[in-house]
Amino acid sequence: MANRTVHLPVAPLEPLGGTLRKDNWWAGPAATILVLSAFIVYATWRAFEGSAYQWGAYLSPFYSPLLDVGWARKTGLAFLTPAMLILPGPASFRFTCYYYRKAYYRAFAWDPPACGVGERAPHRYNGETKLFVFQNLHRYAMYVAVVFLVILWKDALVAVFGWSDGAHVGLGTLVMLTNVVLLSGYTLGCHSFRHLIGGSVNAYSSAALGALRFRLWKLVTVLNERHMQFAWASLFSVALTDLYIRMVASGILTDVRIL
Repeated sequence: MANRTVHLPVAPLEPLGGTLRKDNWWAGPAATILVLSAFIVYATWRAFEGSAYQWGAYLSPFYSPLLDVGWARKTGLAFLTPAMLILPGPASFRFTCYYYRKAYYRAFAWDPPACGVGERAPHRYNGETKLFVFQNLHRYAMYVAVVFLVILWKDALVAVFGWSDGAHVGLGTLVMLTNVVLLSGYTLGCHSFRHLIGGSVNAYSSAALGALRFRLWKLVTVLNERHMQFAWASLFSVALTDLYIRMVASGILTDVRIL
């Protein structure tokens, strides 16, 4: 049979924001802009504020681990707070996260704003190879995030056993515990962590500790399937945990002792 060239019709590129969709496709990007912008503003303010981050055995996740920056005053960096040294670690993990890339590329860069919607620069995206080449360091940012996760679990235990009058549980303890559980779901459900657990294996049956790795991989996969939900829930929880501890330390709220 003779070869024949078939010319398929090519749809013209939609203008920016152009689409045949009838749903409210813009609601997702708009919510992303609102929430991420609010979090960035709040976190920046708290990082520069440098106060009301500890009360009793409660420690704000923005200021954990509790660092001594007294040396900064001697070097002309009196404005430096512990949060300024801590937040870049967890922030690098979120900023390079595969899910968050999709979220803020769509919301802030409109590249594309949504499926089936005209994008800002059609077929010209090259972020990970040029401007955003550091995104490829996500795996290493994940290692940093795991270290902070261990520290926050320690803080949650201190919130139970670190009181001068013995162990007890307050509302702040539950707030901190909820936060670290959500952060664990987000961090351990990361695509890079999932690859670390179960990647580079042709057959679990022949790999070292293959049966254990397979069970762990299935568990991480459950978290990975809910990565978006954990990403947003943990973003809210870390900000609300900091806000709660700040308000208690400032005397605005009174922590309720439960046990």
